[in-house]
Amino acid sequence: MRIYLYLIAGLTSALMGWNIGQFFISDLKILTVFPFPEMILFPCVAVSLAMGMILNEILISNPTRISLCLRKVTKPLLIALGLGIGIGLVSGGLSAILLQPSLSIPPLLIRVLAWLLIGLAVGLAEGLSWRWQTIEAGDPQRFWKRLIISILGASLASLLAATLFETFRHSISGTILKNAEDPIGFSLLGILLGLTFSLTNSPSYLIALRAGAGFEYTTDTEEDYDYDDQEEETDQTEEEIRDTLPKILYPRINNPVLKFVSRSQGRRIEEGLSIQLPNNRKIAKLTIGSEVNADIYIPHLPPQIATLKLESRQTLLVPTKKHFKQIFINGRRIPNSDPVALKHNNLIAFTTQEDPESIHEKKTYRFIYYNRFLDPQA
Repeated sequence: MRIYLYLIAGLTSALMGWNIGQFFISDLKILTVFPFPEMILFPCVAVSLAMGMILNEILISNPTRISLCLRKVTKPLLIALGLGIGIGLVSGGLSAILLQPSLSIPPLLIRVLAWLLIGLAVGLAEGLSWRWQTIEAGDPQRFWKRLIISILGASLASLLAATLFETFRHSISGTILKNAEDPIGFSLLGILLGLTFSLTNSPSYLIALRAGAGFEYTTDTEEDYDYDDQEEETDQTEEEIRDTLPKILYPRINNPVLKFVSRSQGRRIEEGLSIQLPNNRKIAKLTIGSEVNADIYIPHLPPQIATLKLESRQTLLVPTKKHFKQIFINGRRIPNSDPVALKHNNLIAFTTQEDPESIHEKKTYRFIYYNRFLDPQA
C-alpha cells in the first residue's frame, strides 16, 4: 500500500505541476513578455513534485492525525516552494541558454541535465524538511544520512527517467502521441521519484523505550562516585557504599551503547525521551534496576528488576523471579517470571513496592515499547 500511495502521489504531483505550467504559458500568455517556456514549466513541476512528496510522507507517517499533519507542514512546504522555484529556474535557465543553436550542444544532454536538477530540488527539499517531521532528525548522523540518501535517490531516479523518456520520444516520433510527450515524460519522472522515496523513506524500525509518567524532570542531582576506588579505600561493599549516597537519585542510562533518539548527548532519562535500543546486536541483553551499573538505572527499584533480551526478531522482557510482581504490562500485573515478548505500543510499568497495601510510598515508572517509529512525535 505504501508503494502505491507514493506512485500515485508522484504521478499526480507531476501532472499537476505540468498543468500549472501550461496555465501560465497558454492561458496567461506569459510567453509574450517572457519567451522562455522552460523557465516557467520546470519550476512549476519541481515545486509540485517537492510539495507532493513531502505531503505524502507526512500523511503516511501520521495517517490517524490529520490535524497534527496540517499543523507541521508550513515549514516543509516553504522549503519545497523555495528550492523548487530556485533550482527550477536554474534548470529552465540553463535549458533556455544551452538550447541556443549557436552552441551546438546535443538537446539530449541538456534535457538530462534539466531533469537531474529537478530531481535534485525534490530530493533536497524532502531531505531538509524531514527535520520538522520527526524527532529522529535530532540525531545529526541520522539527519545527514537521510538527506544524502534523499538527494542521491532522487537524482538517480531523475537520470533514469530522462534516459527512458529519450527512448520513448524516439519511439513515438511521427505518431499521435507526439503531442503528449511532455506530460507523459513528467508522469514517468513523478512515478520513478515516488518509487524511489517509497524505498528510501521506509519507516524506521527502531527498537526504543519511550519514558512516560514517573520520569518527570526535577532539579535533583546525584553526586559522582567512583565505586571501585571507594571500595579500595574503605573496603566497603557496593551495598554499603550505596547506603552513603544521597537519597535523591535520578534515572539514567549507563551503557554507552544506549542513546536517546532525539539527542546524541546526555544520559538522564526524562519523560518524553525515547531510549534507542541497539538493533545491530552489539549487546544481547540490558539490565534494568537500581544496581549502580545497571544499563537502565532507575532509583528505588530492586537492584535488578528485569532484563531486556534483544533477539533478532523480538525483544523479551525477562523479570527477576523475586520481583515479577512489581512489573505491569498494559496495566496488568504479570502472573509469573516467564519472559514476555514485547509488542509495539506495549505499556511497561515498574513499581517500587510489591504490596499495594504497603505503608511505604509507592512510585511507578512507565515506558512505552516501540519497534517501529511511524509517528515518533505522537
